Amino acid sequence: MNFSVPAQVLELASRVKEFVRDIVVPYETDERWTSHGPTDDLRRELNDLARKAGVFAPHVSKEYGGQGLSHLGQAAVFTAAGYSMLGPVALHCAAPDEGNMHLLDVVARPDQRERYLKPLATGAGRSCFCMTEPSPGAGSDPSQLLTTARLDGNTWVIDGEKWLITGAEGAAFAIIMAKVVGGEADGRATMFLADMSDDAIKIERTLDTIDSSFTGGHAVVRFDQLRVPSDAILGEIGEGYKYAQIRLAPARLTHCMRWLGSAIRAQEIATEFARRRTAFGKVLGEHEGVSFMLADNAMDIHTSQLTIWHTAWLLDKGEKASAESSMAKVICSEAIARVADRSLQILGGLGTTRDTIVERFYRDVRAFRIYDGPSEVHRWAIGRRLVRGHTK
Repeated sequence: MNFSVPAQVLELASRVKEFVRDIVVPYETDERWTSHGPTDDLRRELNDLARKAGVFAPHVSKEYGGQGLSHLGQAAVFTAAGYSMLGPVALHCAAPDEGNMHLLDVVARPDQRERYLKPLATGAGRSCFCMTEPSPGAGSDPSQLLTTARLDGNTWVIDGEKWLITGAEGAAFAIIMAKVVGGEADGRATMFLADMSDDAIKIERTLDTIDSSFTGGHAVVRFDQLRVPSDAILGEIGEGYKYAQIRLAPARLTHCMRWLGSAIRAQEIATEFARRRTAFGKVLGEHEGVSFMLADNAMDIHTSQLTIWHTAWLLDKGEKASAESSMAKVICSEAIARVADRSLQILGGLGTTRDTIVERFYRDVRAFRIYDGPSEVHRWAIGRRLVRGHTK
């Protein structure tokens, strides 16, 4: 097991950290960072700054101007980007675009790569991934998929409602998961590509959510007799769930990477406060109640980093790492939430204000224990493997 990161990747991560700290962090008070996430105007401005600094989209393939980072390389760079919640937006490695880039890179045909992946990878536009549905549709259990696709001549007709669709507002295109009705693939999930400008796609509303770091927010999206050609199918018909796993296993891990960067920042803010704030005759950090919280933060950060590196190493070896990515999602989402909670507690009254970023981080990271599979679902999946005698 070798966690050695190439020198050029470490140098890139260092430049990203410097860029985020010096250039991106001042934007955290920009009014264009709204309760529904950064506006597209802010995103484009940050993207331009990242290009100027030579750190834009390093994870994408060299074909589209990136560096084609390995998963372990992404661990170093994405964590550095996550030092500010606007950092991944600036580098264009935020969800859902980063996960969609990976999926398209693996599955899309050459013509689809040119039409969808190229503009996405170069930052010309954004995307969304439409799988989650309101009850009783697909949520934690994707087999409850209710959105349908039926073949009418050479055209697929898609009907259904999705919700909590990240980045839908302002997205150029969508990857839609729908259940085929009729034919040999009846009842099987299939992915379709569609332009969001189509009149049959309606954004009914943008939801008010606890988090606010994703461009475009989270929307309710309806497909009403959406017609797409047969060549709009992404990959093979009936293979939607398989492709979802291709997307989700690495995407869970990149979430962990980005949020780890924010946890490191929160720990720095709390530590600095504990060194200078006094109470009962000495600085806060000399009280064990505070120093122990800082120590627990350091251990949670260390554990999260090791978990990320191990899973990234497995993915780089070509393994699916399904169990490991599930474990990483639970371990990191819960450990990072503890770091946010302790950091806010150490800051006391200051922590409840927006005079530091910790309050916003505390709220945003709470949702991380739900999206990309709640902790309970991952525990259930891991436990089921164990009961059935599988080691992975």
